[in-house]
Amino acid sequence: MHDEKIKVGTVSYLNAKPLIYGFETGMMNEQIELIADYPSAIAALLLENKIDIGLVPVAVIPQLSEYYIVGNFCIGAVGEVASVCLFSDVPIHEIQSVFLDYQSKTSVALLKILLKHHWKINPVFIEGQEGYENKINGNTAGLVIGDRAMIQKKTSPYIYDLSSAWMEMTGLPFVFAAWISNKPLSPVFIEMFDKANQLGFSNLDTVIAGFPEAGFDLKEYYTQFISYNLDNAKKEGLSRFLSLLS
Repeated sequence: MHDEKIKVGTVSYLNAKPLIYGFETGMMNEQIELIADYPSAIAALLLENKIDIGLVPVAVIPQLSEYYIVGNFCIGAVGEVASVCLFSDVPIHEIQSVFLDYQSKTSVALLKILLKHHWKINPVFIEGQEGYENKINGNTAGLVIGDRAMIQKKTSPYIYDLSSAWMEMTGLPFVFAAWISNKPLSPVFIEMFDKANQLGFSNLDTVIAGFPEAGFDLKEYYTQFISYNLDNAKKEGLSRFLSLLS
């Protein structure tokens, strides 16, 4: 057994709230320490061995010298995901440059794969800094993810959902983030971890009630767009994505 708590990194987006509800209500308090940040920051902590397990963008997997997919939950989508989109003032083939979201490596990697293999265009990439969403105009598009994407939907005339495009290209669901550890964890711990993940889905109305200011329909988002079970089809989609990454 571990003498000290297992450090668990999670993302601070609304899409992760059902997964961490159990932890936030006290499940596994004795075993874990929860750390929240945006996806690429959590990935960095896992790479630097500052946490033991993280809900990380799957694009980080090839950089880990050792990795284990933990449990049966993920942040994925079967078709439209709603919160990972390329936003533009013009149709896709008129886009000349794209702001990249600094908060997620997976979404950026997925966008580059789709631009090359699916849409077959080759725009200039610009690293997005905070507030880059305001610079999406003319032939300059922007990749926006998470809660900010749901807000951006109200202003951009052209919206390209990355998970829908992936499904069109491959016929497979997409996994954006999964619980990944950089060391083996005991089966007993993993079983408890899965139960803690499940609790939010057994109490979804309570989870949703905690975010009245969300600005969009969380029930619809959690049940129609995000798909949380890491099933065989998602594992196949993940494998395809990792092979295209390399």
